[in-house]
Amino acid sequence: MHEPDAPKHTVRVTIFNQIYSVATSGDARETEALAHEIDELMSSIARRAGNLDATRTAVLACLHLADRLRVAERELSALKESINQDR
Repeated sequence: MHEPDAPKHTVRVTIFNQIYSVATSGDARETEALAHEIDELMSSIARRAGNLDATRTAVLACLHLADRLRVAERELSALKESINQDR
């Protein structure tokens, strides 16, 4: 996590052919890498789904990422449970 009082700086990123200025207190390269990942995901969805507008493409990307997060949370929970059982 980033410190709430850490100095912020602006990073310009391109996602799905749109330029965004993102305030971050973290590593600019990490923010750029995340934006690149989202751009790749949205482009992949758009190629597979056909003629979707940007909003629908973004919603599908969010659903995909929410699913990945849920899987990671379940795996983390199972790992924590396993560790606690070994104690």
